[in-house]
Amino acid sequence: MPKFRNFRDQIFFTQAIRTDVAHGSNIKDQNYNSFKQQSIYSFKHSILKLHTNCYCYISRIYRIPKDLMHALPTSLLYSLEGFSDLNWDKVLKLKCHNGSFLTSPASTAFAFIETKDEQCLNFITEVTQNFNGGAPPCYPVDLYARLFAVDRLKRLGISRYFMSEIDECLNHVYRCWTEDGIFSGRGTNFSDIDDTSMGFRLLRLHGYDMSPEVFKNFKKDDKFSCYPGQMIEAATPIFNLYRASQVLFPGEKILEEAREFAYNFLQNWLACGNYLDKWIIAKDIPSEVRYALEVPWYASLPRIETRFYVEQYGGADDVWIAKTLYRMPEISNNVYLELAKGDYNKCQLQHLNQWTDIQQWYKKCNLVDHGISVQFLKHAFFVAMASIFEPERSKERIAWTKSLIFCEMIKFYFNATSFNKKKISEVDQRLLSNLLEFLHQLSTDTAQELGKDIRQQLFEAWESWLMTNTEKFQWGEEAELLVRTINLCAGRITSDHIAAQLEHYRLSKLINKICHQLHESKSRKISDCINGSFKRQEVEEDMQALVQLVLQNSAIGNPSDIKQTFLAVAKTFFYTTYCDKDTIDFHISKVLHEPIV
Repeated sequence: MPKFRNFRDQIFFTQAIRTDVAHGSNIKDQNYNSFKQQSIYSFKHSILKLHTNCYCYISRIYRIPKDLMHALPTSLLYSLEGFSDLNWDKVLKLKCHNGSFLTSPASTAFAFIETKDEQCLNFITEVTQNFNGGAPPCYPVDLYARLFAVDRLKRLGISRYFMSEIDECLNHVYRCWTEDGIFSGRGTNFSDIDDTSMGFRLLRLHGYDMSPEVFKNFKKDDKFSCYPGQMIEAATPIFNLYRASQVLFPGEKILEEAREFAYNFLQNWLACGNYLDKWIIAKDIPSEVRYALEVPWYASLPRIETRFYVEQYGGADDVWIAKTLYRMPEISNNVYLELAKGDYNKCQLQHLNQWTDIQQWYKKCNLVDHGISVQFLKHAFFVAMASIFEPERSKERIAWTKSLIFCEMIKFYFNATSFNKKKISEVDQRLLSNLLEFLHQLSTDTAQELGKDIRQQLFEAWESWLMTNTEKFQWGEEAELLVRTINLCAGRITSDHIAAQLEHYRLSKLINKICHQLHESKSRKISDCINGSFKRQEVEEDMQALVQLVLQNSAIGNPSDIKQTFLAVAKTFFYTTYCDKDTIDFHISKVLHEPIV
């Protein structure tokens, strides 16, 4: 019995059998002599045998309630040519605004043959004119093409070259958004979970106001489906549902349910070992899924994800599955791939040069006397580099790295109990001298390069941190200090408006609380994730609140780039808590030292 990737192939196959027999095909009386003719005969004989002896697929078709097909827009509208005995008066009422049936030229052409509907003809005419007499499997696919192109550019690490184009793409998608979600093309009366999930995720990440209630349209009982009536789920739509569900705000129960369902579904999919997908033939979907499940979004740093994804991206070899096999060069092409490889290797070379400079600084300042190991030095540089990788942001990367190291040195100094007074005094003077030199250099460079005087704010930030922590003798608020230092050296200064100040205060309190809890979890070796969420519920809820504050735009709040630094820093604390030493060392070796060939 032939095996089909999806249900619509079964529809076409079954209709072909019915049509063949209805036209009185009598293949048994044919005379086949050549090997090729015998092969054709053998295949047709198998089809006839299937028709006469096996009613598996046909029974499925007959189980489809025609009343449902006539009443509501379902995915079956994409495959009308696979059905007979339709009530066309009712079916025609389910056309899209552009005259098509679910963007399918073939289905729409069949409807025109049966009904002579003028809108169907207009759609077919437009398509054939646009494609020089031919027709693609579906048209238009403007929403799908834009969303998945943006997703590929971001995961490949090259989205910064196309910021204006990305803004245009997302604005277009947002204009087409409905309370039921979206489909691959604009102007349809149908939605699916694949496009809706990708749209929700990207739009929310870019500050658009998005309601998660849209996902209720795809939930029945305790399961989520790509579209209503789906019989067999594929991995790729559920994978995108999982990615969307990770960008949740506090109290969004539907996304919590979606995340748990998708996590379990994908784990089972990986375990079964059957990696065929219904919608796309891609290079390495299992590795994409495996990375997402093993490294939660809260712990996934941009450069690590890019390093793995460049190897998983198929470029021009990716093929989509519909009524025919086809490619989408606006999403998968070798130009993106080569640009991503070249850009990654160029950035990596700069990172390696900076790592050499950091090592020289380590030796010059004799940081080993301040309790800093080479391993900690490398980990500090790596989390900064994996979060801020762009060549033009090298100063922020160094500020992040050295700030982490100074925080660790100061904690080591105040926690030291084995030093004698003379030794402590010597370390004290060297530490203070190195810290002042670092802060002075940061403020001087920022003034020269950006024309902004940050000296007072920078020194006040460090003084406040030192005073607060030496009084409490509790360390854990360095996250806020890191954020302030990074933003100041980039010339990003918080507004004096009371709303912006209040928002900044809430962000600071949250990130300090989160990082303190993560530090405790790391000390106790609690780093598990359950169904894609962090084991400690309080940390999970606080992280959701931080994500909401960062992603929601406000006319009188802080600019997005200031708030994004809070999220970037918080994710590095999540990363170092969630990943063990061997995993981090593996990532350092792969991301920092292995060029992409």
